Formats: sequence, structure tokens, C-alpha cells
Amino acid sequence: MITFLAFIGTRSYGQKTNRDSTHVDTAGIRMLRGVTISTIGYKEVIPSQKLTGENLKSLNSFSVADAIRYFAGVQVKDYGGIGGLKTVDMRSMGTNHMGVFYDGIQLGNAQNGQIDLGKFSMDNIESIAVYNGQKSDIFQPAKDYGSSGSIYLRSRKPAFDSTKTTNFKGVFKTGSFDLINPSVLWEQKISENVHYSLSTEYIKSSGRYPFRYKRVYHNSGATAWDTTAIRQNGDIEAWRLESGLYGNINRGAWNVKGYFYDSERGIPGAIVNNVWKRSQRQWDRNFFIQGGLQKNIVKGYDVQVNAKYANDYMRYLNPDTTLMYLDNNFHQQEWYASIANKYSVSKKIDINLSTDFQYNTLNSNLDGFVFPKRFTSLVALATAAELGPVKMQGSLLGTFVNEQITRGNTSTTDTSVAAPAKNEVTPAFFISYKPFAKEDFNLRAFYKNIFRMPTFNDLYYTDIGNISLQPEYTHQYNLGFAYRKSRAGSVLSEFQLQSDFYYNQVTNKIVAVPKGSGMYRWMMMNIGDVEIRGVDVVADLAFTFPREILLNIRTAYTYQTARDYTTRKNPELQKITYGGQIPYIPWHSGSVISTVQYKSWRLNYSFIYVGERYQNSANIPENYEQPWYTNDLSASKNFAFKRYRFRIAAELNNVLGQDYEVVVNYPMPKRNYKIILSVEL
Repeated sequence: MITFLAFIGTRSYGQKTNRDSTHVDTAGIRMLRGVTISTIGYKEVIPSQKLTGENLKSLNSFSVADAIRYFAGVQVKDYGGIGGLKTVDMRSMGTNHMGVFYDGIQLGNAQNGQIDLGKFSMDNIESIAVYNGQKSDIFQPAKDYGSSGSIYLRSRKPAFDSTKTTNFKGVFKTGSFDLINPSVLWEQKISENVHYSLSTEYIKSSGRYPFRYKRVYHNSGATAWDTTAIRQNGDIEAWRLESGLYGNINRGAWNVKGYFYDSERGIPGAIVNNVWKRSQRQWDRNFFIQGGLQKNIVKGYDVQVNAKYANDYMRYLNPDTTLMYLDNNFHQQEWYASIANKYSVSKKIDINLSTDFQYNTLNSNLDGFVFPKRFTSLVALATAAELGPVKMQGSLLGTFVNEQITRGNTSTTDTSVAAPAKNEVTPAFFISYKPFAKEDFNLRAFYKNIFRMPTFNDLYYTDIGNISLQPEYTHQYNLGFAYRKSRAGSVLSEFQLQSDFYYNQVTNKIVAVPKGSGMYRWMMMNIGDVEIRGVDVVADLAFTFPREILLNIRTAYTYQTARDYTTRKNPELQKITYGGQIPYIPWHSGSVISTVQYKSWRLNYSFIYVGERYQNSANIPENYEQPWYTNDLSASKNFAFKRYRFRIAAELNNVLGQDYEVVVNYPMPKRNYKIILSVEL
């Protein structure tokens, strides 16, 4: 989806800037007295959405997943509370088709393909960008070409003026759910060309909040249950530690980052048949170290090198013997390296060749589990051309996957074999056209064919996995436009309207089906087929009033039909599911963000609406989910004392105290608050 960008200044090679300065490029920037607006306008071929700077800070967002809810065409599955699982789906193609990148390198999960965005705090995030298809910049690793949609998270990087060598920021948050959330950021200028940063955060919350659980019998309309209670076992205690080293070299830059996250949390579970006390627990330990180097070798030739090692551990405990006692752990590792070569044929044409290699392993104490290993090689060839009013980009991605297994926890008589090798070549093409030289109006379109590999769980999970699975393909078609008008001296100083119409097809979709005649044993199969049609619309308005009063309003709306055309063997099931809207995809959804700024005061109001939807492809009354919406308010004040800069903010979420569920049987918190105090030096 095309939208305006709230732009934060970035650093070019060897450039020293203040944090509030802006790095000017040909995308076009307009200054609105303290709010910097950058449009993707004609510069960017591929539709994208971004939130940065004060606009990102003003949202009542505890985690990255909370902020992403405000992007058009994005659905977030939220299982409730601070510690609840939160995953993202773009344009109904499925969570596994989303690539999540942290400081330029993809976050991986070979086990189930899902990245829990609830683990990533907003406290150290400087910008969030969402791309349909892929980034416009062809100078990127091959992995960046390999997803149907991408989320780019950019953490804060050190920036110093000529008089400072140290930056310090401390933040303390408290509020509902017995929240205690301090964080500290320290940045140090080691030399003119080398900067260091250290960020740490602690989160503790009981996760307790009141909820109402009401269910009625659909046939008679009589009330089956109507319970008011306190959500239990939703507590979380977590540490996050990040450290980064950033350097400039002659005609280039490099960086090294380490990341560690450790948590224990309760899993309150679904409320079924009025049973709402659960005892499941989960422990997560995530660590990665990554680095990158980008350098101009000779005129017209640039090289980018990236590398990463990740080590993830997860333990799941269900001590409830009335169901099934489980105490399973999973340990996965990832090694990744990439090199990209960009050559400028002329001022109008660039070519990029990227080669990546990735190695994944997964071990577990699960009975009967084999220990899979995956070797992935990727080669991407891309080109970008600017021909007057036309900009074009095209790419070909080759993906070559080989797997091995060891016996692991299986018996010596086990005959399991690894999934066969998979080799795929997939294309993408993007084009934009500016028909009027004097008007900021752009037409753009793209087509992309890409796939997602079956996960280790899909292939090897004990008694469920299927090594014969094929990749799950998506075909994406997009046609959109963007129009922007600036009116200096007018009350309405900036206006932008943007829209995209799209058609997506997901084939070979991996779904679980009964194994044999029984309903207690399941197997993963390639039988799914989904067609998605939709439109995203975003409007941005900036008003300038007397007495230094600024008002910014952003509205986003999405309409989608996402129909399940999967063929099922059961004729009765086929009758009620064929052509049905897929689970949790609303026909209508939207959001509003409005911000009023007066000198050092800032007031923000945000609204999210998710329309009616179904919890199953069988669109019958028993599976119907009502629309939900939330209203959030926040206010902040900045002030200074000597060398210190303070900010105090208060947030009130779900102002009207709505009872709602994003995922059925997982009630969300009602009215809650948060108070934030920060100090910078």
C-alpha cells in the first residue's frame, strides 16, 4: 500500500548529523513546522508504508505488533495481553509469507515460520516499514527478494553533534497489569568514525485484566455462559539486551549488532466451555549476532556483505494431566551469509547480483522427532532503470534447498528420510509512470511470483509432518496510484491520497487434513487454494493553524475478499466451506491517527476498526465473529532542565472499555492505562 512516510534523518557514509536533522534525497520532503513528511512519490516504484519518529512514538503501542495494526492491508493475530503471541498477515496471504527484517537482515524461524512481533519492544525502534512485494532498492541480499511481503524494523543508531561524545536515555513505564518496564540507552562516540550503543530493557507484568465471556446457543438464542472474571496465567518477565558498533570507512560503512532476549511467560490459553484457568508456561531465549559492510569499490561498482548467527531456544510446559502432560523443548540454530554486487551501467540503469547461503538446524526432545538440517542457496539478479517518466525494476530469484535428517529421538528401526531437494526460479516486475511533469501524480503496478518453503514442523513434526510437501506459491498483481498536493501558506498545507487495487492467488497451500478415516490423526497436505481481491486507500492531511498549532490526520481503509477454493473430500464440508471467506479476514477494516501539536505539547487520538469475519472457512452462524473497534488517547509534554531533556506521557487505551476478541476465545484487555517518563542527556 502506498502511503506517506514520516521521515527520520539517516546517516550517509562519513556524514555526521544531529538526530533531528534530515538526510535529503530525491523522494521529496516537506517541512511542516516540526513534523517532517517524506513521500515515496515518484522515487519509490514499489508500494510501501512507513511510520517513523514522533508519529511512531505517539501511537499507544507497547510492541511492534501494536504499531503495525495501523497499516492498511495488514491483519494482526493477537492472543491477548502483554505476553500474548502476536503474528502478522499481509493481504491475507498467510503469516509465513511475511519476511521480517531487523536492521537489514531477516529474522528466521525454520521451525514454524512465524515471528512473534510481540517480543520486539517499541523502545529502541526508530522506524517501521511495510512493503508489498519487495523493497525498491535493488542493492540488497537475495533473501530480501524472497517474501510476498516484508516488514523492516530499524533500531536507533548513534548520532552526535560536534559538542557531544555521549548520549543517554532512560525510560520508565508503568500502568495497568502491574506493569514495570524500565529501559536504558547509552551511546558513545569512540572516535569520529566509530560509534557504540548499548540498549537494555526489563519487562514484568502480571497480565491480569478483567474480561467478560459470553456465549449463546445459536439455534435458540439462549445464553449458554455469561462470565465476568480475571484473566489468569498471562504474566511475563523478560529481558532484552542490544549492543551495536557502527563505523564509517572510506566510501563505505560497517556495523556489528548483538541481540539477546530471555523471557518466561504464562499462556492463558483459549476459554472453551467456560473453562478459563490454564497453566501452560513458555520459556524463550533468543540470541543473534549479525554484521554488515557496504563499500564503493570503484566508480559505479558497490559491494554489500552481510552475515549472521542465531541461536533460539523454546520450552513449552503443560502440567495439566487432565489434558496431556507435555514438557517439550526446541533448539534451532541459523548460519547466514550474503554478498550483493551492484553495478551502474549508466546513470539510468543499475544491475545487482546477490548470492546468499543459509544453514538451519532444529533439535527437540519430542518423542519420535528427527533432527532436520536445511541448506539453502539463493541467487538474485535484478535491474532498475529510469527512462524519463517511467521507472522499472525486475528481478529473478533462484532458490535451491537441500535437507538432511538424523535419527534424533526415533528408534533405530525408523525409516524416515529427508524431504527431496527443491529448486525454484521466481520472477518479479515493477513499474511506475508519472504522466504529468508539473503534478505529483504517479501510477504504479507490479507482478510477483514467489513461494514459501514448508517449515520443519510441516515436514517433520512427529506423526503430522509430510516430507512430500511442495512449496506454497503466491501470485501477486497490484495496480495503484499516489497523488500529493502541497499548499504553502494555506490551512490545509499538505494533502495526499493513495490507493492500491490488488489480486493475490495462493496455491499449493499447506493445510492439515485428517489422516485416514479417523479424526484424531492429521497430516499436512498441499491442497489449499485461496484467491484474494482487495483495495487499500490511505489519505494524509496536514493542517497548519495560527499560534503554532499543527494537526496531522492519517486514515487508512481496506476492503478484502479472501475466498477459500480448497477441494475437500467430505461433500458436506465442501458445501459449506468452498468459496467462503478465510478465517479472521474481515471484509472491511480501517484506522485513523490524528495528532495535534502545540509547542511542546502533543495530543494523539487513534482508532482501529475490524469488521465482521468468520473463525473458519465455513461461513455459518456458529463461526461468525462480530466487528470490534478501539479508541486510544495519549498526551505528552517535553521540557528541559539544564542539560537534561524530559518527556512525560500518559496513554489511555480502549477508552470505551470494549469487550472484544481478535482471536476467538482469547479476550482482549478492557480499558487500561500507561504512564511514561523519559530523560535524555
